[in-house]
Amino acid sequence: MDDIRNYIRTIPDFPHEGILFRDVTTLFGSARGFRLAVDQLVQPFAGTRIDKVVGLEARGFILGGAVAHQLSCGFVPVRKAGKLPAATISQSYTLEYGEAIVEIHDDAITAGERVLIVDDLLATGGTAEAGITLVEKLGGVITGCAFVVDLPDLGGRARLEKLGYAVTALCAYEGA
Repeated sequence: MDDIRNYIRTIPDFPHEGILFRDVTTLFGSARGFRLAVDQLVQPFAGTRIDKVVGLEARGFILGGAVAHQLSCGFVPVRKAGKLPAATISQSYTLEYGEAIVEIHDDAITAGERVLIVDDLLATGGTAEAGITLVEKLGGVITGCAFVVDLPDLGGRARLEKLGYAVTALCAYEGA
């Protein structure tokens, strides 16, 4: 069971017909699987100066908090609009059918801080790019983007790499 894919459940036709949903809650529910995922997410950045881990709503909070703990750095959530209690900055991004907005506290990142973006899944890259934009608006420097699952057919990795960001993923599923 040392392959991350063995801990991820696939649910056909969710949330729509024809979609194969990659459910990481089964990974989170396994002590061994969760430890394996966190260790593998941390490994490429061990010994690298990282000041903050930014977790993208919502499963990125679970992973990002654990990664920040292992890297001995701070954790910052990027949330859906209206969920953070203090002053924020926001960034809109395009979804498959419409637009969404994410926010970050305006004092969460200090100029020059080195930031790692963490989330469970990389699809089109829209949420990740919005998170990156927020960090950079605050003067943060992106050291990398780490995901458990990459869906390469949806182009997120290519999109982020084209923008110059290093992307790591623990596993990939072709034919999303």
